[in-house]
Amino acid sequence: MDKKNLTLGILFMVAAFATLMIGARQQQALPPPPAPTPAVPAIEGGDPAGPTISPAPAAHNAAFAALSEVRTDANITELANDFIRVRFTDFGGAIQDVAFLQYPALRGSPEPFVFNIRHAAPILAIGELRGLGADTRFELVSATEREVVYRAIFEDRLEITRRYVLADPSEPGHEPYRIRHETTIRNRTQQTVAMPRLVLELGTTALVSPQDSGLYLNVAVFNGNRAEITDRGDLEPGFFSRFGMGDPTPKSVIERPGPVVWAAVKNQFFASIYTPDQAGASVAVRRVELPPLPGGGFRTDTGMTAAARFELPGIAPETAIVHSGRLYVGPKEYTRLARTDEFRHREDKVMQFDRYFFNRIFLSGIIAPLLNKMMVGIHGFVGNWGVAIVLMTLVLKIVSLPFTLAASKSAKRMAKLSEPMKAIREKYKDNPKKLNEATIALFKEHRVNPAGGCIPILITMPLFVGFFAMLMGTAELRFQSFLWVADLSTPDTVWRVPGLGFPINIMPILMGITMVVQMRLTPQPTTMEGPQAMIMKIMPWMFTLICYNFAAALALYSTINGLFTIVQQILVNKYSKDEPIGVSPASLAQRTGKSLKNVTPKK
Repeated sequence: MDKKNLTLGILFMVAAFATLMIGARQQQALPPPPAPTPAVPAIEGGDPAGPTISPAPAAHNAAFAALSEVRTDANITELANDFIRVRFTDFGGAIQDVAFLQYPALRGSPEPFVFNIRHAAPILAIGELRGLGADTRFELVSATEREVVYRAIFEDRLEITRRYVLADPSEPGHEPYRIRHETTIRNRTQQTVAMPRLVLELGTTALVSPQDSGLYLNVAVFNGNRAEITDRGDLEPGFFSRFGMGDPTPKSVIERPGPVVWAAVKNQFFASIYTPDQAGASVAVRRVELPPLPGGGFRTDTGMTAAARFELPGIAPETAIVHSGRLYVGPKEYTRLARTDEFRHREDKVMQFDRYFFNRIFLSGIIAPLLNKMMVGIHGFVGNWGVAIVLMTLVLKIVSLPFTLAASKSAKRMAKLSEPMKAIREKYKDNPKKLNEATIALFKEHRVNPAGGCIPILITMPLFVGFFAMLMGTAELRFQSFLWVADLSTPDTVWRVPGLGFPINIMPILMGITMVVQMRLTPQPTTMEGPQAMIMKIMPWMFTLICYNFAAALALYSTINGLFTIVQQILVNKYSKDEPIGVSPASLAQRTGKSLKNVTPKK
């Protein structure tokens, strides 16, 4: 039974890590919504066949949203602070793109990373309404160093005013990446107008580098309870469609129903998060086919775009309705997104710490934020992210030291029961019940806990999984170097095999070596032999292969953790007392009621 349990445990561990790598991409998607019916504003006492505000035609048969061309005739207005430069376009009266001044586009480049630089629509442009969308030119009413206001008149019936305000640096706790938005619709007629729904574009997100696998490229919708994630793969044909099972047709759109407390389009390090003052009705998600990334060969960069939909009430004569909300466009920094005044909306859920079941069973939703705060806090003192990870690893190891020492001593005592266990197994090899009773009695007599060796794994696994979840989407580690590692957020490839292109990553190799040494120093349980022992011997190599192309920061954490454990185990093996452990035939007979034959193997 022990062999079966161990084998099953190892298989589940491997399957869990495989799930962690490839992501849970098989979420059940809702069917594409029907084509919206053109909404005709109802004018009391007027001609129903008069001018209307009609939804723009939607290409529901297209697999991708159309990529918007750069308007060379657009008038651009900029707002900026020390962190962002926001460019507004008068076409749609919306945000064309946002430059992150603290984050370079490429390592060593003076140019900042620009979010939404290639897009299906400007951020917060009005979508699905003919005559008010991204092709409509708005008038620039005013522009100051913190505020931009646009206005457009629709058929002399409706006045649409769009206002954007950057956070005031003088306000306590202000967030430099946040923009306040208001869209005011005023009825200029003497009749009540029934408005169609308001649709606001959330922007377009894409891969950040040719090495980006797209694991964190998705759209998130928070409904007040949990964040629903839509991946690119959810819009693509299912895996089994290749074998004639399932629908081989890609989806053009996925509709995520509300309530929409906030919605975000995001990649590994950056996000556009829109939090309306009143919850939205739904979010429509689409893919965008983008040109290949520089250095990415001919591989197409498929991005994602989304639009939030809001229900609007009728507008009485000479009155107005206002839609407002807050837009965060910036890096995925947990300490920013989890600030007290924003925490009630749980915008920190965009970090995706506990998305997968594997994360949740190891409490990543609790551990990952704590690790992030610890790493950021230590970095504030040392000024280097690699050193911060090393110090954080040592702190975690010291905190868990009493447990791991107890487990190491228990494993050493367990290893000394090898000969008595062999005798018991030989004696009761045909009687599983007696074998189990004698084994339990032996453990009890020598105060050995057979599960004691599992304690280090139970402690380190949540830390490892939480650390993985934390660092994979942490913008602070992007382009941060340490020793030979040029970027802690990517593999530390130092060379590629000519002709094969296989990367040589040093840090995961060092991690694997420390795991092998650690396993050889750790006394093995007496019940482990044959296939079980072989599986445990190859586990370090399997783990190295699994983590080979992960971020160097994860391998750095595991390597430092392994080195500390090696030193600890050497000291335990050298200085722990060697208590004689044995079992006499008389004592065994007393426990089992039978005498023990001499089973000493012949020489």
